[in-house]
Amino acid sequence: MKIFRFFYSLVIASIISFSFSVKAETTIYATHDSTSGSYVDYMKTVYARAGKPEIMMLSLTSFDKEFNLNGLAAESWSQSDDGLTWTFNLRDNLLWSDGETLKASDYIFALKRAATTGYDFGWYWSFAGGLKNWGPVTDGSMDVDQLGIKAVDDKTIEVTTETVKPYLPSVVSLWYPVPEHAWKKHGDEYAANVDTMVASGPFMLKSWEKSTNKMVLVKNPNYNAPWPSMVDSLVVDPTIGPPEVGFPAYLAGEADMTTLNAGQIPFAEKRYAENLRTNAIFAISYISYDLNAAPFDNIDVRKALWYAIDRDEMTSTVLKNLAIPARSLLAPGFPGYNEDLTKYAVFDPEKAKEHLAKAGYPNGEGFPEIEIWYRTQGGYNGAITAPMLQYLQAEFKEHLNIDMGIKTMPISEWYDALTNNKHNLFLSPYEYDYLDPSNFYGIFYDGGRHSHNLEAYDKLVSKADSNSDYNTRLSLYESAEMELINNASIVPLMHPITTSLVKETIKGEGATNNSLGYAPLDNRGHYFFTHITK
Repeated sequence: MKIFRFFYSLVIASIISFSFSVKAETTIYATHDSTSGSYVDYMKTVYARAGKPEIMMLSLTSFDKEFNLNGLAAESWSQSDDGLTWTFNLRDNLLWSDGETLKASDYIFALKRAATTGYDFGWYWSFAGGLKNWGPVTDGSMDVDQLGIKAVDDKTIEVTTETVKPYLPSVVSLWYPVPEHAWKKHGDEYAANVDTMVASGPFMLKSWEKSTNKMVLVKNPNYNAPWPSMVDSLVVDPTIGPPEVGFPAYLAGEADMTTLNAGQIPFAEKRYAENLRTNAIFAISYISYDLNAAPFDNIDVRKALWYAIDRDEMTSTVLKNLAIPARSLLAPGFPGYNEDLTKYAVFDPEKAKEHLAKAGYPNGEGFPEIEIWYRTQGGYNGAITAPMLQYLQAEFKEHLNIDMGIKTMPISEWYDALTNNKHNLFLSPYEYDYLDPSNFYGIFYDGGRHSHNLEAYDKLVSKADSNSDYNTRLSLYESAEMELINNASIVPLMHPITTSLVKETIKGEGATNNSLGYAPLDNRGHYFFTHITK
């Protein structure tokens, strides 16, 4: 009988233990922007990446919700006396998910591969990074070994720049390693399949529905850097990224968070006020052109569009609670924001008509058919895009008698068209990558991601970028932006504001407001997804 009681006690204890272990398993159900993309590798492609490689790859540094820079793979860094060389020291015991040692050479390999394979984010390392010899290496006129990066040893990275880059530690927040040992076996396809994907970040890939890019990520047991995952698994489903799908999924218990569109916000404010989160995004949406293609090679056509948009009406009606007017490149609160630059972006329909007539199209007569291209996205852009494009369409018709078509496409196709001048009119969004005004001015420097080669602009930005005095830099950036304004190179439209819902079951610092009263949520992906639990 005692043996039976003992055995019975063991069974009950095992059942209780198993019950607790099951309860301990936590899964977060999140969204993502895009259903397209083939590679889970940020260093292979940014604009055609699949899923969220940012939380499966370990950057050297990253920002927290207060926008403070933190070392991740890099434990420390230092700058040489002449300001041209940076040394980054990696942490001890960094591992890949397959148990292999993560080395400095994996970071070097990542950027060398990017420099020699037509990386679609190459402008970032040319301008923001300012890596020595990036230009001649990428155009094939210099050997890749001459690139200004090297692994001094397994734990030390040395970076040499063309000019002084005081903000380089922020720039390398987008420098991720590529597992050279896995790449040697599988090539780029290592990041295209679950069985061969090797992770260095807090999460690793468990499953991948390639038709939708829905992914299940799990905690990486070999992750030894700061900000480890607090949950066991994360389901990332881009099909519920658009608020029209995400909000019903949230109500049905199929999503733990969702962004909201303008029509959903009033209802959510009444029913779920405690779960609402607001964030002012350091981002901008703007109209961009191929400046060498008709009819936008005519500055008066560009100025006609500049003056034909009522940003105040747009952001107080169709984009209410979703955006604020953009009258300059930088959003209010971003380092270097300059109120003086905002006085030029005014709504003046009469002046718009005058410029269009001056261009040879009085009252829009004879103006060619135009079509604005945009990339399909979920998240906050998904809530904003359609109403904004329709508003612009109506504005141009009302004030200029211009008919504008609208075309959406996958991000990779849109970016290819933008960078290779395959079209003449785009709606272009851009969200900050690091906290310095050079981040936004670099978009247009020496062409950047556009064909905007303005010599006066480039000279001013180049001087600002390498100047060690912050106030002098800001003055030079102001002059540079005036070059864009005078040339009507772009039309700034709005800075987004996101309103999201987060389930009350989601706990942790990532889901709470920062000291400014905003909740960046997954806009700072690594921090957010490693600082929430359930």
